[in-house]
Amino acid sequence: MSYNFFVKSNINFGTGAVAVLPELLGKYGLDKIMLVYDGGVKAAGIAEKVIGQIEKAKVSYVVFDGVIPNPTNEVVERAAELAKKEKVEGFVAVGGGSSIDTAKAVNVLMTNPGSIGEYGGMNMVKNPCLPLIAVPTTAGTSSEITNVSALIDTEKIVKYVVIDDNIVASDVIADPEFTKTAPAGVTAATGMDAITHAVESYISNMASPLTKYNSIKGLEILYHHVERAVENGADMEAREQMMLGCIITGFGFSNANLGLVHAIAHTLSAHFGLAHGMANACVLPYVTAFNSEAVPEAMTELARAVGLETGNDIEKDRLLLSDALLALTKKLKIKTLSEQGIERKDFDMLAEDVLKEPVLGFNPRQGVTKQDIIAILEQAY
Repeated sequence: MSYNFFVKSNINFGTGAVAVLPELLGKYGLDKIMLVYDGGVKAAGIAEKVIGQIEKAKVSYVVFDGVIPNPTNEVVERAAELAKKEKVEGFVAVGGGSSIDTAKAVNVLMTNPGSIGEYGGMNMVKNPCLPLIAVPTTAGTSSEITNVSALIDTEKIVKYVVIDDNIVASDVIADPEFTKTAPAGVTAATGMDAITHAVESYISNMASPLTKYNSIKGLEILYHHVERAVENGADMEAREQMMLGCIITGFGFSNANLGLVHAIAHTLSAHFGLAHGMANACVLPYVTAFNSEAVPEAMTELARAVGLETGNDIEKDRLLLSDALLALTKKLKIKTLSEQGIERKDFDMLAEDVLKEPVLGFNPRQGVTKQDIIAILEQAY
C-alpha cells in the first residue's frame, strides 16, 4: 500500500526567528504586502515588532486589523476588497488561527474569481495564490502549516472549511517569543486544540504510518508541556515545546484529517461563537471515550505515549487517555458547555447540525447517531 504525505511550507523555527522576515520578503521581490492581524496582536506589541522587520526590507504595506475570532465570509470579503484596491502582492499573517485563516481566504480571492463561499470543500481553488508568510502567536491551530482555512457562513449559520494545497503558507516564522504574551486561558484552550488534533488525526480512518508518527509524537510533546506553559507564560522552554508540538501535529492532521470532536466544535462555534479551542477541549474527553470502542488498541498506544500505565485489560486501557484528558481539562480550567452559555434546549438542534458535518466521514467510529451526540453534549454540560 502507498501513502501520500503533503508538506509545503518552509519553516523558520526558534527564538528570534522573526529576524528572517526581511530576507523572505526580498526572496519574493514584493513591493507591497498586506499585514493581517487582530487587536490582541496589536495590543501585545507583536504587530509593532513585525512592522519593524518589514520596514527593514523597505517593502510598502497596508494593514488589515479587523480579524475576529471565528472569521466570517463578510470579514474575508472586506479584507479582500482592501487588498485588491491596494494591489498587494503578498501577505504577512500574524496571530492565531483566525488571523492566518483570514489571510489564506483573502489570498484565494486575489487570484481566483467569485466569493469565498464558493471555495468551501476540498480542492476547489484552481489558481495558485500569492506569497503568504505566516507568523503564529499561539500554539494550537497549526494553521501556519496546514492547507485549511476555517470560516463562518453567517447566512447559513455554519462553520465550513476551504481545504486546498494552494492556500498553504509559503513560509512560516515560528518564534516562541510571540506566544509569551498569550493569557493563560488562551494558552490552555489553544494547547487543548493542538492535543485534539493529535488524538483525532491518530485515530482517523485516513491515518497512515507517516501521519501517525507525527500525531503521536506531537501529543507526547504537547501533553507534557501544556500545564507548564499555562502556569508560567514566561517559561520559554515550555513555550518552544508547545510550538514545536503544534507544528509536528499539524503535519499529521493536515494529511489524516479530524473527526467527531471537530464536527461538534464547528457547530458550537457557528451557532454560539465559542472559541474553537475551548469548544474542542470541553468535548474531547467524552468523544475520546466514545471512539475508543472502535479503536481500543490505538487509544492504548496514545495512553502509553503520554506515560500512562497500561495493563492487559483492553477494556480498561482504552479509557485511560479519555480519563487523563478529562483530568487535564479540569486542571487547565476548561469551561463546561453550561459555563459557556449553552443550554440543554439547544442540544437537539446542535446534534442535527453535527450530523451534517463532512468531517464525520473521517471519524473512526462510524454510524454516529443524533442520540450519541446528545449524550456527549450532556456529559460535557
